[in-house]
Parts: sequence; structure tokens; C-alpha cells
Amino acid sequence: MAKPVVAIVGRPNVGKSTLFNRISKDRIAIVEGTPGVTRDRIYNDVEWLGNHFTIIDTGGIDIGKDIIQEQVFLQAKIAIEEADIIIFVVDGREGITAADEEVADLLRKTEKPVILCINKVDDQSNAWEYQADFYRLGLGEPIMVSAEHGKNIGDLLDRVVELFPETANVDEDDLLKVAIVGRPNVGKSSFINKVLNEERVIVTNIAGTTRDAIDTYYEHDGQKYLLIDTAGLRRKKLVEEELEYFSVLRTLRAIERSDVTILMLDATEGVTEQDKKIAGYAHEKGRGVIIAVNKWDLVEKDSNTMREFEETIRTEVAFINYAPVMFISALTGQRINRLLDLVKVVAEQRSLRIPTGKLNQIIQDAVAMHQTPSDKGVRLKIFYVTQAQVSPPVFIIHVNRSDLMHFSYERYLENRLREEFGFIGTPIMLIVRERT
Repeated sequence: MAKPVVAIVGRPNVGKSTLFNRISKDRIAIVEGTPGVTRDRIYNDVEWLGNHFTIIDTGGIDIGKDIIQEQVFLQAKIAIEEADIIIFVVDGREGITAADEEVADLLRKTEKPVILCINKVDDQSNAWEYQADFYRLGLGEPIMVSAEHGKNIGDLLDRVVELFPETANVDEDDLLKVAIVGRPNVGKSSFINKVLNEERVIVTNIAGTTRDAIDTYYEHDGQKYLLIDTAGLRRKKLVEEELEYFSVLRTLRAIERSDVTILMLDATEGVTEQDKKIAGYAHEKGRGVIIAVNKWDLVEKDSNTMREFEETIRTEVAFINYAPVMFISALTGQRINRLLDLVKVVAEQRSLRIPTGKLNQIIQDAVAMHQTPSDKGVRLKIFYVTQAQVSPPVFIIHVNRSDLMHFSYERYLENRLREEFGFIGTPIMLIVRERT
């Protein structure tokens, strides 16, 4: 059984994202005093008193004229359909509005458990004054909270847990977490929608539509995936609003959460400086990396186009020359399933552990083929090598003098390990220690 899903819904700017962050105990959803800031469904796995569930933050249910508002309304309706339990948030300071009544009508038609949550009730001593008016929404006894100050959140979660299905909890430790990152408008959301064959993430041709990191669960050939769509990282000089700033931080955190990061490039634009920075961050964090060149269907090709394009990529981001490159089209679905298969391969390579005996034999053979560096008559001696961890692979090289280990020789040893064991798509960390 899947974990129960709890959706937080309501009209714009009633404090849904603040409540989501309070329950999540983290600043995941962007919070700002501007209606419509949360556009997509934001997922997070949380726990309350030993009960595990998934909570969804949604954009405010508000039908507007522009394409963004219309799709936000659609996303909120999808979240309601996905949810087992719905938390309907209203603003206690403003009282009932016509929009609240419209949302309440929508929720009553779902025939799902709905918890009416009156937010922004900072003074609980006169809470009854807030409570009385909201009974006429016909959704039962409301719970009054202050998401900003954390008041009565425990009572709200107790009510949520009471409504759980009997067999709801599930262990999802086998999830393969994949972050899809890149500059705005390269097709990250289109890729996820094509994978799922549904409009899971808002897609428009407006750069920067996805402001939050969005989690999507998916299963392919027996492997469970957590796909993390992210806001596109803009150049720093363009990051002026606080909103954009937190989107950048969220993208970096999405990389940190991932096992494998897919760096998506635009085939019509090539590699940019921002792409290099994203790749560098994933490399430094030890994440598996795959370079996906999207919009390949828009490129005029001859027999050498793909090879030449890949050579250019290798030159521009030489520090991740271990990362496989795949040319895809999120629009047509070209090589999408092959990309998911490659993600699984990279994750397996990242968790590869080498027996100590075989590891040291390879290093000894490498030293025999290419002598170690020396300085003033003292030569570097490698006594033995051990693998300290996996995901990413970390190797400790025990030597007589660490200052004799030149960068070029360290790179040579890394290449020998890759030649022997693969480590496709994963960085290798080499730590040099003097034996005392």
C-alpha cells in the first residue's frame, strides 16, 4: 500500500505554504505575501507520531484569465483527486469569502474526508469568534491554527491521522532519487510529463514557470523513481527577487537530495556558463551525473552532428568527462526510456564496492606501468588503498608523503580505476593520507 496523501488546498494567500512548511518542519514551499506564488503541487514525506504520509502543497484555487492561473487551478484539482485526505485552509482574519464558498462546494463533491482549517488565529482565547462563521461551509467542526506561530498544529495532525486508511504506511527506502536540473525553459517539466504521460507539471513557454522543486513518483521496469523537477537556474545577475533566490537554493538542495542528477541542455543553444556551474555543483556533491541534450528533434543533422556535439560538450565540461551523454526529445519521447535505464545503471555504478585485494592489485599494476612522482630524491610510495564508502565511491590512498602526490598522477590513478571498474556517471573521490 502507498502512503496516504494529504492535500492542502484553499484560495490564494491563506497560508497554505506556511502550513505545509510547518508540517514538513522545513522551508520547502516558497512563502511570500503575493497571491499565486505556489504554482505547482509540492510533495513531501512527513511523519507524525509514527505515522508516515505524503503532504501536497498546491497553488491557490482561483480561476483567472491568464494561462498560469488556469493551470494552477487545474493542478489543484489534480491534487484533490490524488489525495486521500484534504485540508481546506481558510483565513480566519478575513472571514468567509465567495471564493471560500466555491472551493467548499468543489470539495463536498469529492466525497473525500475534508478537514476545515482556520489559519491565522493567533489569539486562541477568542477563537470561538472565528469558528462560528465557518460552520456554514458545511464541512464539520473546524480546527483553528496559526501556521506561522505553530499553534494547534498537533491537533490538526491528530485529526489527519485519525482519517488514515487502515494499511497506509509503506517503506520507500528503495526509491532512486533523480533531480532534473538545468537552465529555464530547456524542457525539464516536459520531460517529466512525457515520462508520466500526464500533465503532472505545469508546462508553458515562459522561462522560469517552475519555481519550486517538485517530487514525482514513478515506476519503470521494476525500479521505483522519485523524479525531482526544479526551477531553472538563472545567471546570478538575473536573480534579483527573493522568489528567484529561493528557487536557486531549492535547485541546489534538489541536487543534494538526489542519487543521480540529470543535467538537461538545450540542443539549440549548447553548453552555457550556467550549465557548467550546475554540473560543477553536482560533481562537488558526489552525485551521479547524466547529460541529457533535449530538443534534439529541432537540430538539423548529418552523420557527424551527434559526435561533434558530444565532443563540444566534453571540451566545455571536461571535469565531468565520466558523465554519459544522451540526446533526447521530451516532445516526441525519443530515447526517454533509454535515459531512465541509464539512470539505473549510473546509480548501480555509484554504489559499486571493490574488494580490497583486487583494488590494490590494480593500483600496483598502475604504479608498475607509470612510475610515481619524486622530489629531491624522495619518491612517492603507495603502501595500500582502501575503499572508505560508496555513493559516491571514496578511496583512501596511504602514502609516505602526501605532498608528492601530483594532481596529474592522482588523475592517472582515477582513470585506471575507471578503465578497470567503469564507475559510469559517478565521480570518484581520492583521499591521500600519510602513513604514520
